Amino acid sequence: MPSRPPSVVLVSGGLDSAVLLAHEAAQHDVRPVYVRSGLSWEAAELQMLSRLMASPGFAGLRPLIVLDLPLQDVYPADHWALAGTPPGYDTPDQDVYLAGRNVTLLAKAGLVAARDDARRIVLGPLAGNPFPDATPAFFAAMAEALSRGLAHALTVVAPFAALTKAQVIELGARLGVPFELTLSCMNPAGDRHCGRCSKCRERREAFADAGVFDPTSYAVVSPQPAAE
Repeated sequence: MPSRPPSVVLVSGGLDSAVLLAHEAAQHDVRPVYVRSGLSWEAAELQMLSRLMASPGFAGLRPLIVLDLPLQDVYPADHWALAGTPPGYDTPDQDVYLAGRNVTLLAKAGLVAARDDARRIVLGPLAGNPFPDATPAFFAAMAEALSRGLAHALTVVAPFAALTKAQVIELGARLGVPFELTLSCMNPAGDRHCGRCSKCRERREAFADAGVFDPTSYAVVSPQPAAE
């Protein structure tokens, strides 16, 4: 039996979840879980995530579990997240909302947690997240529903809910997270960030705000905001 309590950590290839994984691993025996839904960036994200998991600071963790939960049958065929046509550089968070995203992620993660006898599911929304499935009330409701439906007591935890992305970067720097092995882009070309989407903007601005060197390779270095 592990000496530390087990937890299931929902990860992507992104910066926030890499820091979350390192932070959680300091106190828990973590099981990283990636849910693949048919979104256009997932192949590049998974490739980067595999490199992260093989790096020295993460190689000692439990193996990554990749689960499938396709969304092509509920999102329209021309949905930007399926078609690979994300909103532009200066668009607000609301424009990149994926309806039901955390509902589906937590449903899959709950099954893994029950199977592995973990009592804690961890995911990484940040301060200012405007979406209805990223609120404390939603997480409490999902924890209760999963606990009842699986007959297995669970909590859903969002440790970074009060942190900005710049603060997450500062924490990641202290933890030694290899930021160059993370991908925060909705239209990547391999392991290179497009530099044109709002996720690239958030990443670029957060490194600047944190005063931490940004090791990211952007295809477009100085994008122009969309005309008003």
